[in-house]
Amino acid sequence: MMTKIDKLARAALFRDRLSEAMGERRMTQAGLARQAGVDRSTVSQLLGQGGARLPNAQVVAECAGALGVSADWLLGLTDRPERAADLVAASMEITKAPRALVDEQIFDWHQEAAGYKVRHVPAGLPDMFKTPEVLKWEYEPSLGRSIEQALGASQDRLDWMRQARSDYEIAVPVYELTSFAKSTGYYQGLAAPLRRAQIDRMAELHDQLYPTVRFHLFDARQLFSAPVTVFGPLMAVLYLGQNYLAFRDTDRVQFMTRHFDLLVREALVSSRELPAFLDDLRKAI
Repeated sequence: MMTKIDKLARAALFRDRLSEAMGERRMTQAGLARQAGVDRSTVSQLLGQGGARLPNAQVVAECAGALGVSADWLLGLTDRPERAADLVAASMEITKAPRALVDEQIFDWHQEAAGYKVRHVPAGLPDMFKTPEVLKWEYEPSLGRSIEQALGASQDRLDWMRQARSDYEIAVPVYELTSFAKSTGYYQGLAAPLRRAQIDRMAELHDQLYPTVRFHLFDARQLFSAPVTVFGPLMAVLYLGQNYLAFRDTDRVQFMTRHFDLLVREALVSSRELPAFLDDLRKAI
């Protein structure tokens, strides 16, 4: 809740902040008057020490625009000098999400977060856990002849993940694995030998990478999650299909971290229980 201050105090705060912003930008009274479209005498009055008068909204807005700060900050309505559009631009970015095995943007974000815990809810089964045959079945229609090169690069990424200093925690809906095992929905038409080999691959990687990499299964009927990756305290990224929506402000990163941790806390199958669950799935194929 904003603290109320009297007119005299607000006028004094406006003068102080106007002077501060001019000093940081090395802007003279004449320069501000020119850019704000007011007389120099008006700027001189704004900076004067007498009286409790505040300028009209138009003058405040023009001064704020000339100095690159928010009008709310000049008037003492916020402690953040940045304009709202600049705050949004700094805290959020939208980038392309190509349909490819190797997404350079995602890899760059992983490298940026080296040493921090990465929390990941993939759009399906995580690519790093898939066999080359399943990757070909899934991606070859869109990648064509470049699939072999993409597979090699994907293996390079997995090798990097093995050597990285980051803990990696993955949460996937239970139905994703059961649908895969039964060859229903997205996985319809995937041959049984490929499905069995994929289950074996996941069990093998779990054995190799646990506990650095932990894989949990949650019940989407109780808790839903969009595809999201949280890169330590640095950023949280939502996958929208053709784009990523990346947030770097602390509040949203912490909010998505708590959301992910709830998925893990309420998981039907914990990472320790995953091998037995995978074995049951394989037997049912």
